Amino acid sequence: MTDSYARAAAETLTRGLGRRGFLRAAAAVGAVGAAAAATSCATDTAANSVSGSPTARPYTGGVPILQPGQGDIPGDHYLRSEVEQVLWGYVPNIHSTEVLRMKSGETVTIDAVSHEGILEDQGRDPVAYFGAEGVAKGDVLADAVAIAEGYDRTPRDFDTDGPHIVTGPVFVEGARPGDVLKIETLDAVPRVPYGVVSSRHGKGALARTAKGEAPAGISLAEVMPPISTDGRSADDPRDYGNISTFTAIEEGLGVMPYGEAKVRFPLRPFMGMMGVAFSPDTDPKAASANSIPPTRGGGNIDIRLLGAGSAFYLPVFAEGALFYVGDPHMAMGDGEAALTAMEGSLRGTFRLTVCKPGSGDAPEVAYTYPFGETEEAWIPIGLSDPDGSLGGQSGDLDIAMRRAVVNALDFLEQEKGMDRATAYAYLSAAADFTVSQVVDRTVGVHGQIYKSHFA
Repeated sequence: MTDSYARAAAETLTRGLGRRGFLRAAAAVGAVGAAAAATSCATDTAANSVSGSPTARPYTGGVPILQPGQGDIPGDHYLRSEVEQVLWGYVPNIHSTEVLRMKSGETVTIDAVSHEGILEDQGRDPVAYFGAEGVAKGDVLADAVAIAEGYDRTPRDFDTDGPHIVTGPVFVEGARPGDVLKIETLDAVPRVPYGVVSSRHGKGALARTAKGEAPAGISLAEVMPPISTDGRSADDPRDYGNISTFTAIEEGLGVMPYGEAKVRFPLRPFMGMMGVAFSPDTDPKAASANSIPPTRGGGNIDIRLLGAGSAFYLPVFAEGALFYVGDPHMAMGDGEAALTAMEGSLRGTFRLTVCKPGSGDAPEVAYTYPFGETEEAWIPIGLSDPDGSLGGQSGDLDIAMRRAVVNALDFLEQEKGMDRATAYAYLSAAADFTVSQVVDRTVGVHGQIYKSHFA
C-alpha cells in the first residue's frame, strides 16, 4: 500500500470512527500482534520505519479537561502521576522499583503533569496560581494539586533540584542491558487548555553566568531576565524575579498576549522527557540523577520532532529498561531559548518494544546513543555531556554538533551502506542539523536525514 493510499484510508477511518475511536481501534489491532512485536521492533527493518502511528503533526483539536482516569484512555495499560510514585526533580536510577510492568510491544497511556504552575517560585499552589489567570478551580488538574500539596519522597530544594515531575518507571519485560527500547509516541494530547512559558534568572540562552558576568557574545544589558530584576538573594523563590507567561489555547493555537495585541502559534505536543534508567547511583537526589540534563539514557532530550508519529530509540542500561516520562510540552521552538517550552500537562500513549542486538530492528547507533525517527526523517542526536552534566550551564554546542554528525555518519555507513566520505559530503549537501535546546546544562543538536532521498 502506498503512503498516499494509507493516509487516505486512515483519514476515512478517522472520519467514520472519530479520531479517538480510530486510535483505540489501532491499539486493539496492535495488541493482536504484540507477541510478534516482542521480537521485532519494526515492520520494515531495512528502513527502521515507524509502525502503527500517523506522521508527527500540529495539534488542532479542542481541549477538554482530562482529570486522572477521565476521558479516552487507549493504551493497554494506564499510568497516573500519583503523588507517592512520581519523582520531583530527579529521574529513576537503574536500581529503582517499577510502578508498572508490561510486555514488549504493548501500549501504555500516561498522564504526565507539568511542573509549571506548581513550582516554588509560582507559590506551589496551582489553584491559586492558575486562578489568578482566570482558570476555574475545577479546571486545575487534581494530580497537579496533590503533588504540589503532598509530595515528600525527596526533600525539595528549588535552587538545586530539577523542576520536572517524572512519572514511572515502567518495567518492560525482556529488556536487558545492551538492548534498545523503541518508544513510539502514538498520541500526545493536552489535558488542559492552557500552559506556561517561564524564564528564570541564571538560566536560558541569555543568562548571566554564575560569576555574575555576561555570557560571551552579549553585554550585561542584554541578559534576560534583566539583571535589575534578579532577586535570588531573597529567601523566598517567589521573590526571585523570575518570569512566567500564562498562555491559553484557543481554537487549537497557543495565544500569548502582549500589550493590546496577541501572538498566535501552532501547538505541537510532545514529551520533552522520555528516558530509561541510566544513573547507577542509588541516591534519588544524586547529581547524576538530576532531571535537568539529558544523558545517553535520554531524559530531558527536548527534541520537538518526537511527538505523535515518532519513534525514539534508547540504549538499555537496566533490567526492564525502566522507562519514564515528564516535562510535557504543548509547543516548543528549536533551541528553547528562554528556558522552557510552552509547558502543559499531556496524556501520552506509547508503544514500548524491546530490540535485541543483531536483530536489525533498531539502528546500530541506537545501541550506544539516543536516536530518533519520524515518517519523513531519521534523527541522529548529539549531546555535549552525554554521561551527565554535574556542573552549571556549561554545555558546548560544538561538541553536540560533532557527535550528531558522527552518529549520522555511523547511521549512513551501517544502515545505508554509504562509504564515509560520500556520507560526509551528503550530509553537507542535503541534511539539516538543528539546535535542540541550549537550556539543560547538557545542550543538544539533532539532525534530519530525509527518507525520500533514499527512496
